[in-house]
Amino acid sequence: MPTISVDKAALFKELGREYTTEEFDELCFEFGIELDEDTTDQDRPIVDGVQEPPQLKIEIPANRYDLLCFEGIALMLNIFLGRVSLPEYKLTQPAKMEQIIVKEDTTKIRPYVSGAILRGVKFDQARYESFIALQDKLHQNLARARTLVSIGTHDYDTVQGPFTYDAQAPKDIKFTPLNQTQEMNGEELMNFYEKHQQLGKYLHIIRDSPVYPVIYDSKKTVCSLPPIINSDHSKISLNTTNIFIEITALDRTKLEIVNRMMVTMFSQYTSEPFTIEPVQIVSEHNNETRVTPDIAPRTAHAEVSYINQCCGLELSPAEICTKLTKMSYRAKPSTTSPDIIDVEIPPTRADVLHQCDIMEDVAIAHGFNSLPRAFPQISGTIAQPLPINKLTDIVRVETAMAGWSEVMPLILCSHDENFGWLNRKDDGNTAVKLANPKTTEFQVVRTSLLPGLLKTIRENKHHSVPMKIFEVSDVAFKDLSMERKSRNERHFAAAFYGKSGGFEIVHGLLDRVMAMLKTAFITGEEGLENSAVTDSQYYIQETDGKFACKTLYRNDLTDLIESTYFPGHAGSIHVRIGGKDQVIGSFGVLHPTVLENYELKYPVSVLELNVEAFL
Repeated sequence: MPTISVDKAALFKELGREYTTEEFDELCFEFGIELDEDTTDQDRPIVDGVQEPPQLKIEIPANRYDLLCFEGIALMLNIFLGRVSLPEYKLTQPAKMEQIIVKEDTTKIRPYVSGAILRGVKFDQARYESFIALQDKLHQNLARARTLVSIGTHDYDTVQGPFTYDAQAPKDIKFTPLNQTQEMNGEELMNFYEKHQQLGKYLHIIRDSPVYPVIYDSKKTVCSLPPIINSDHSKISLNTTNIFIEITALDRTKLEIVNRMMVTMFSQYTSEPFTIEPVQIVSEHNNETRVTPDIAPRTAHAEVSYINQCCGLELSPAEICTKLTKMSYRAKPSTTSPDIIDVEIPPTRADVLHQCDIMEDVAIAHGFNSLPRAFPQISGTIAQPLPINKLTDIVRVETAMAGWSEVMPLILCSHDENFGWLNRKDDGNTAVKLANPKTTEFQVVRTSLLPGLLKTIRENKHHSVPMKIFEVSDVAFKDLSMERKSRNERHFAAAFYGKSGGFEIVHGLLDRVMAMLKTAFITGEEGLENSAVTDSQYYIQETDGKFACKTLYRNDLTDLIESTYFPGHAGSIHVRIGGKDQVIGSFGVLHPTVLENYELKYPVSVLELNVEAFL
């Protein structure tokens, strides 16, 4: 969770009273945040001969972007304490609305842009630093180190609209970067900041692109080169009163969330508090012209019965609405049903996606310590394991009871450990590979549990044999059909290391696990010929150590030809569920070259199967 440092005296002044550390810690707990540290009694740094004032370091939930700055924390705590009501954020109607004209070439690099203007802002040193700090927190948190969203803020009085958002070749972009005196083009800027402590880590986002995003004003003056740096020409200062905010992004949803966070937090300092001047985004190439930011509250509905059941309360609709007011909502009983509450979600609360989020805020407002405690539980929020986790626990317990020891190796491994050392070939479409691994030990996300088991045995060779170890955990595969282009698969694997082969011991473990999963053993002929069988059953087929293996959810991928096992001492595991045959895994004695790769002097028999086949 992000940690925010705020000036202790300034925050208590905003809250209208002094708090002891214990009192403020309790207030934070009641509101759902956590006081991490109070620096009052610590040695604080001295800057320009002045000691830093006491700070409160507060841990903020990662989804509460409205609490990432002093202004947000002070406002939300004051609303929670009932000292102020939720502000009415509103857009002005300027005689001529400012525009950002989007060019089609931006679709090649960073397609989305948004903007806003704050007029008549009154900065002091603390407000200015908070303004910069909020941008940094949003960049690191929601914007994923500027890869998804980047914010540019400018002194509006130094530039002239309409603005143009374009993408051009690096050599064609020339300007003086922020706090510099020398004009550079895009290529020179990349070389100049290559070793810069702060900006160097962002260069990779656009460096290899044939075009860089750039924002010009009407005089072709460069305002910024997102997501790297602004121009020195339009930099803001303590004397800035009118602020132009431009935000570029790869993700449109996060783009608008960031815009709303910036303007709602600092519009309280404008000449007319909580007033924002909108900007029109003109996209002629795709006819998606719109006005930003959209600060209209979202409407949602919550069920009274659901809230009461989850919290174990018996609150009336009016009481629930009162509690929601403390959490910055506007709510009222619905006229359509006595069990429904109409809720207005303010633009500051991007984290509210479902009525469960509203229910959580009712619980916070009521007080965690005031929720009823009873046995048996009366709450509707008693946790239940996911089916795959429940199945995993069953397999884990039964295997441990059979005398096997569980191990928990890392999910990352080297490319050779995952493929070459197991005599497997990488087809390029299987493993999720890290783009910038820190060491060769962490190059890919494992596609099999065997590397971890074999490395565990290797590092414990000084122990007595035999060793019997197992793991039930996830492996990962590329899957371009998924949103994240990859998916997890739950596997079970076991390894026997001893002076004898141990093939029969691993086979016995397989039979025990299958019996526990109520999967009966049949011969291969029965599995292939008796199509009337519909219950869960399994059979094994001998292989020569090289066989095609398709796991349950990889039928769309090319078969993997494996030579992990010693010829004649391996088998594939077939399961018939609902009349359908599936290959879910394999077992056998490892090939001598595999043992040599992992520096093992005794035979190893292993078993690996896909647990998800039994869900």
